[in-house]
Amino acid sequence: MANSRSAEKRVRVNAAKRSQTLAHKSALRTSIKRYLSALEEDPANAPAHLQQAVKALDKAAAKGIIHKNAAARKKSRLTKKLADLA
Repeated sequence: MANSRSAEKRVRVNAAKRSQTLAHKSALRTSIKRYLSALEEDPANAPAHLQQAVKALDKAAAKGIIHKNAAARKKSRLTKKLADLA
């Protein structure tokens, strides 16, 4: 339990930041899932969904939500799926 006002504030700030981070991660996973479903159902629109997924990954890496190398690895794997489809 927090013993000082500053510690209580840190608890509040950390809780708010955690909820924002979870929301960003959820949106990131959703954009990736949309791209993967577009690959199977509608390959013509897959490049547009890939672009959105890459943008979401870049934003997440810039904000420190995921590591930059993890973002690069995911982008590479998603792009490879599109290339293998063609």
